[in-house]
Amino acid sequence: MLQLENKVIFLTGGTEGIGFECAKVYQQAGAKLTIVSNCNESIQQASKHLNSENIQYINADVSKSEEIESAVKESIKKFGRLDIIHNNAGISNPSKALHETTDEEWQRLFDVNVKGIYYTTKYGIDELKKSKGNILNTGSLVGKIGQEIHAAYSATKGAIHALTKSMALDYASYGIRVNAVAPAGVWTPMLRTWSEQQPNTSTIEGYLNDIHPLGYCPEGDVIADACLFLISEQARFITGCILPVTGGAELGYKKSMP
Repeated sequence: MLQLENKVIFLTGGTEGIGFECAKVYQQAGAKLTIVSNCNESIQQASKHLNSENIQYINADVSKSEEIESAVKESIKKFGRLDIIHNNAGISNPSKALHETTDEEWQRLFDVNVKGIYYTTKYGIDELKKSKGNILNTGSLVGKIGQEIHAAYSATKGAIHALTKSMALDYASYGIRVNAVAPAGVWTPMLRTWSEQQPNTSTIEGYLNDIHPLGYCPEGDVIADACLFLISEQARFITGCILPVTGGAELGYKKSMP
């Protein structure tokens, strides 16, 4: 059974990492996809591995109102409807304590990680009301428990979790579900870049394995499978949920970096 047959998904940050793994799983489940990225090179690489008449790539910055408005219109023009918005685009830099974070770094984090959700919802909500669709946000375990030298990033993820619950209440009367997935460590290009920025790079891989009681830091496919569940009819009575996909990391998360 194709869980997403003929469903149209607007996926941000879908050309690499967790987003790209989601795109692959969604296509396999029968969905039509508009995949948004602000990097042409990333789009080109993704399209080499994932391409069909049912996939549309758009270069747009989620922090730019006019670009997301245009992207949503392009998606509806191509596919004729909108069933699901997956707000996956996000950044994690800088790896700094709060007092070291610049105004520009703080603003960029919130513009991409949080305001992006505002824009996709603002411009897509009317179509979701028609389809009784749903919204999925990519949060993080750190939005619940915090993270050392990542105060601003953790704050954006905490905001996403609170936003998800409030949106679930606002849109429930329209039959629209709103949920979030909250990973811990996941091997993505962004995490590998992050790893190289940490004080003790040689021990990071072991650290990332050890924080998960199941014993390893996973690839993005494990998150994609959870996302598929949350946006499918199998989760039809779930809304306002922040689903941890963490290998149990919240049960014994290490307090300090190595």
